Amino acid sequence: MSKFRGTGVAIVTPFINQEVDFDSLGRVVEHVITGGVDYLVVLGSTGETATLDEEESKQVLDYVIEKNNGRRPIVAGNFASNNTKDLVRKIKNYDFTGIDAILSSSPAYVKPTQEGIYRHYMSIAEVCPIPILLYNVPGRTRSNIEWETTIRLANDAKNIVGIKEASGDLIQATRIIKNKPEGFIVTSGDDEIAMPMIACGGDGVISVIANAFPVQFSQMVNHALADDFVQARVENLSIYDLHKWLYIEGNPVGIKSAMKYMGVITTNEVRLPLFHMSDENYAHLAKTIDKIL
Repeated sequence: MSKFRGTGVAIVTPFINQEVDFDSLGRVVEHVITGGVDYLVVLGSTGETATLDEEESKQVLDYVIEKNNGRRPIVAGNFASNNTKDLVRKIKNYDFTGIDAILSSSPAYVKPTQEGIYRHYMSIAEVCPIPILLYNVPGRTRSNIEWETTIRLANDAKNIVGIKEASGDLIQATRIIKNKPEGFIVTSGDDEIAMPMIACGGDGVISVIANAFPVQFSQMVNHALADDFVQARVENLSIYDLHKWLYIEGNPVGIKSAMKYMGVITTNEVRLPLFHMSDENYAHLAKTIDKIL
């Protein structure tokens, strides 16, 4: 599963007048591919999938597949639910043409036990015809996939090929890395700890900041994966101050504002219940970008 090693980018879904802005979406795809990212993650949290209906999600995914034209692997993130039965039905009936893997976050809101999480993913694995990346993001789901559960799934389902580990817990990530089967991908879900996770033996990152700065962030990841941490630290610190402003009002509020300021997308619109960045924070973000550029 080396195709999911390196820098994945969780691409934004641009809006204009609250409708999907496909022209801007096309520019995003070109911007990150020419910037050197290794694969595209479509319809994740950063893509505001929770605010898109099924038809919009299909249109966005189909557009990115067409625009990508086979240049990079594509991971689809619109395969998460707290209703296992409904998700299994969706997977059974889905056309996965052009999709290399799915990214599936652990069930939110219901706070399942570890056994419930295990059985949820095993139910998905039984019907999914393509590789599955687990997504552990307890800050959003309010429940953590414990490292033992990740290892159990990695060993018991051959099509569960990796995890986006976004707990922010390097101890948990290191335990997964130490105990995982060979070839199982462990990628950071947090840009700020991507470099230290790679230093612990991780395989890369699924990034937010790479939407705006794909060159700098991909180079940092590549140097870290090559054990050149002297250069990786330089690149990591060169854009590090931007992280504060990307998340100060939530994701993707910050990254969309950065991309608008840089001219990659037309507007920084988000959909309710998210709300666009305040003028004060936008000014701080713009000043920080100017220092980087």
